[in-house]
Parts: sequence; structure tokens; C-alpha cells
Amino acid sequence: MERFDEVYEVVRLIPPGKVSSYGAIARYLGTSPRIVGWAMNSVKGDDAVPAHRVVNRNGVLTGKMHFSPPQKMQEDLEKEGLQIAGDQVVNFSEHFWDPSAELL
Repeated sequence: MERFDEVYEVVRLIPPGKVSSYGAIARYLGTSPRIVGWAMNSVKGDDAVPAHRVVNRNGVLTGKMHFSPPQKMQEDLEKEGLQIAGDQVVNFSEHFWDPSAELL
């Protein structure tokens, strides 16, 4: 799906150690957060698309059930230096990457 490819292009630009949200990516692309979620769900651990860097608007790892095993999302973020507590990125605002601000 063409829209999914646009999502993947943006997600590939999220730097290691940063996270973005479904909503922020959707606003940048002029689409729905659900489309972004569906795109991330279809990646299924593809290393070319760092889906682990996409969380919900509060920094919660809501997509972890699509990783195998589910704790892989957290492990991947921790490898990049992020702290996770209770399935949420600690100091989320410090690690948040907004494509609308970063991709001018």
C-alpha cells in the first residue's frame, strides 16, 4: 500500500535513541494514526523499518504485542539507551522526535 510506504519512509528517519508517536507521524503525512498503526503492525520485525521507535502519544509501548517476543520492542529501545518503566518511555518528552519539526 502506497500510504504504508510513506509511513515507512518517515519511521526510517527516526534517529536511534528517539521515539515518535502514531499521531505525530500521521499529522506529518496528513493521514490517520490508525494507518500508521496498521503500517507498523504489518512490518513484523523487519529490521529495515525501526517500528520499535513508534509509541503512543504518552510514550507507551502499545505495539509491543506485534513483536516476537513482545518484550523485543522494549529490549530494542533499551539497546538504544532509552529507559522503559511499566511499558512506558521514561522522560518521553526528552526522547520524542516530531517529524513536523524535524523534517522541514
